[in-house]
Amino acid sequence: MVPFSFAGEEMRLVDGRALFWPRERALLVADLHLEKASFFASHGQLLPPYDSRETLERLASAVRETEARRVYALGDNFHDGKGSLRLEPHAAGMLAALTRALDWVWITGNHDAGAEEIAGGALADEIVSGGLVLRHKAQAGESRPELSGHFHPRLMVSTRGRRIARPCAVMSEQRLILPAFGALTGGMNAADPAILAAMQPALAIDAVLPARGRLLQYPLWRAAA
Repeated sequence: MVPFSFAGEEMRLVDGRALFWPRERALLVADLHLEKASFFASHGQLLPPYDSRETLERLASAVRETEARRVYALGDNFHDGKGSLRLEPHAAGMLAALTRALDWVWITGNHDAGAEEIAGGALADEIVSGGLVLRHKAQAGESRPELSGHFHPRLMVSTRGRRIARPCAVMSEQRLILPAFGALTGGMNAADPAILAAMQPALAIDAVLPARGRLLQYPLWRAAA
């Protein structure tokens, strides 16, 4: 885990994809997109049907590492509204065990519209916890400290003739967008204008990710002097 400060709170990046909030004993993850493979299979694009199992194993490992007591899932939890109904028995059992053992809150996202069933936990459009707003998509103009997901940010840089892409968080003074946690989620360039616009107002916007046990902050945008 890599520690850093956000909006006066101590936070820790966990494996570069999750956020642990020690004061709240809370693990925050965004964009699980459970059952994405089965969604594509139903539309004729066959993918290995183990993405939910991989995502939940990764999530269980992060819970063990942090000893979190609470999980906030920041939207796009399933890839579509019927995703929870397609969970194979092993993955369904893993998810049920996690939601029974933890204080679990599902924040709804655009992919969660019309969800027919949710596996344990509480459901909310957004909440405020410890003075931080937790929602799926950053809202430009929000004056309170905010944690969100939605954009699947990845730091994309070219070095020595190679193009490197890594999941990252995007942070300003008052906003933090988490990377996608799910196994089949892909990502958007962290410097994309849509992400930078969603982070406003800001004085500075950085990509943040762990690198050899330390926090790497890569400048994405600076306000004009």
